[in-house]
Amino acid sequence: MSATTLTDPRGADRIRHLPFWLGAVGVALAVFLALRLIGNEYGYYAGYFVLQYVVLASAWNILGGYAGYVNFGAAGFLAAGAYTAIFVRKAFGFDLIPGILCAAVVTGLLGLGTGYLTLRLRGVYFSIATLCLAVVLQTLVVNWDYVGGSRGAYVIRPMTIPPFASYGEYIFLVMLALAVITVGIARTVEVSRLGRGLQAIRDNERAAEAVGVPTLRLKLMATALCGALMGVAGAPLPYYSGYLNPDAAFSLAFAVNAIAMPLIGGAGTWAGPVIGAVLLASLQQAATVTISSALNLWIVGWILVIFVTIAPRGILGWFGKR
Repeated sequence: MSATTLTDPRGADRIRHLPFWLGAVGVALAVFLALRLIGNEYGYYAGYFVLQYVVLASAWNILGGYAGYVNFGAAGFLAAGAYTAIFVRKAFGFDLIPGILCAAVVTGLLGLGTGYLTLRLRGVYFSIATLCLAVVLQTLVVNWDYVGGSRGAYVIRPMTIPPFASYGEYIFLVMLALAVITVGIARTVEVSRLGRGLQAIRDNERAAEAVGVPTLRLKLMATALCGALMGVAGAPLPYYSGYLNPDAAFSLAFAVNAIAMPLIGGAGTWAGPVIGAVLLASLQQAATVTISSALNLWIVGWILVIFVTIAPRGILGWFGKR
């Protein structure tokens, strides 16, 4: 052990996290090289679809899994990120990457404000409040002509962006990087004092307050981080589809999948949302190609019922039990 590790705890933390980051980057690189070898443009767009849900589910898990506060407003935060990207593109000419950063700031502040107003509520009352937030945001967007209103907004996509082979490859790599960063943040939160405090809140909030855990401050940090990452998941959406309207941005599928994926994979762990997102999003993408996209929520519903019955703690909980 080096002298730096002995005198600086942060050095030990960096060493402990290094294998994860190396592994995450290695997996991401392997996925990209596999798609490059396949050479099918559709693979990039299908991969984007899966990775978007990895980001969304991991973001939801920070508040819903670690702290136990179920957020029904995931679609609202995702749509807020998407429309922030549209707004800054029209107003300032910002491209995708600056749009993602702006979306993270706006939705992070939105999450902070929402948390300040609603986190004194508990249980189902908090969940209803987040659902109402999504309805309010959708009403605002529908009546905001500058970002397209009910007509929707178009984003003209270039055919290629050097040095990338295609636009599909570019948008996939952006979402791949966002997925690695988001999962890394979720894991860091889980093993940090913030994560331990949130888990204490989930187990027994009154007991956590009694022993000195700053519950309100931790919940505000969690809502701000959760909102920012959900906005990041939504910011590339108009660049991916080329057209976005309120019905698509505030789709029920985003809200349902954001909850179902961590529950199926194993809520309260950083790996659970990743497993659930890869499994469910891949099945939905396969159903879209082979049968119909109308079956997506039907598939999610049946899988959720099965797992709630057989493995209420998700895939990781089921294997861990054995």
